[in-house]
Amino acid sequence: MAEEIKTIAIITKADSKEAEEAAARITRILGPKNVVAYAVEPLAIENSRQVKLEDLRRLNLDLAFAVGGDGTTLRAFRFIPYKTPLFSINVGGNRGVLSEKGITSLDESINSLLLGKYFREARIRIQVSEGNTTFPPALNDIVLTRTNLTRTPMLSIKLLDDEIDHRMDGIIISTPTGSTGHSFSVGGPVLYEKLETLLLCPIAPLNKMPNLVLPLDKVELESSHDMSLVIDGQEVFNVAARERLTITRHPHDAEFIRIRTRGIRQFDRLGF
Repeated sequence: MAEEIKTIAIITKADSKEAEEAAARITRILGPKNVVAYAVEPLAIENSRQVKLEDLRRLNLDLAFAVGGDGTTLRAFRFIPYKTPLFSINVGGNRGVLSEKGITSLDESINSLLLGKYFREARIRIQVSEGNTTFPPALNDIVLTRTNLTRTPMLSIKLLDDEIDHRMDGIIISTPTGSTGHSFSVGGPVLYEKLETLLLCPIAPLNKMPNLVLPLDKVELESSHDMSLVIDGQEVFNVAARERLTITRHPHDAEFIRIRTRGIRQFDRLGF
């Protein structure tokens, strides 16, 4: 039985006329269906109510749209309510690895949503904490990288009851979803996106250290120098030397709305 869609939110790529036009099409299609639409600032379109991004989690949403590239999708997942599924549309973006459909079939896709011809796809997320502070969740990756370019820090990596001490510029802790992102650019493997595992990719290690594919378990990191902590390539935090970071699975998976089943979705988006 189809879930009735009554309330939606639309998050678009910043300064993208294409994304804005696509958002307007969404509200034009759904308006006659008595669907309440919230447009996230600075987006302002007809048949919608404007709302701030940080206020999204207070809303009772049936569905969220991310209109743009993968960056828009990653940003949306950090702010929408945890149980809200997201439909990602690649308009004005680049590869759109996370997206479902392009603008050419938007009308068909929304019709499928209204008819209940879709399914939910869950993806694991990870989070990092330091003491009593928990940082925003990451769908793609958490990167710890040096801030002093004249010093190579010693990183202590504790995992699976073992500990590795190694000098390197930093480390990428990626989900399978994020394996096509930053870790891929430094030579990491592409993981099937529905796996529940972690990928650890060292950045410029002093002595060669392999990429590690690990069970989804706790990972602890500590650096001899001040570092920058980067969440999904979008939010940056300062981490002081000797502060211990703990990385775990986030309690709420990201939920995508999908129209069509694909085997290895990343291959199509990466051009293979």
